[in-house]
Amino acid sequence: MPLKVVVDTDLGIAPWRQVRDQIVRLITTGALAPGTRLPSIRQLARDLALASGTVARAYRELEENGWVLTARARGTVVAKAADRPGKAALLRAAADEYARAARELGVDPGDALTAAAAALGSLQ
Repeated sequence: MPLKVVVDTDLGIAPWRQVRDQIVRLITTGALAPGTRLPSIRQLARDLALASGTVARAYRELEENGWVLTARARGTVVAKAADRPGKAALLRAAADEYARAARELGVDPGDALTAAAAALGSLQ
């Protein structure tokens, strides 16, 4: 199964981050099962018209966070579920990122909580 990743340069999010986030989403939804081999860095970089270093950074981040394993003979494969972060860890990481962004914007913590609650409410 080909890896379905799209990079949008107008999004304002670093391309390596888009690649990483989309692969995490594919893993967490089960679209990429444990043991699934990912394309080589060079191949994915070619497919996405990105520099190899950009894809390498995404893969490095995935490996450092337990999403994939890399072995010279096998390439990069999706890690077993037991080796990956759980939903609570993912939620905490997302919350940390949101809090950092709010602080960088100089937003009052109460206003940041109100915005987060409104965003969650709009998803229902």
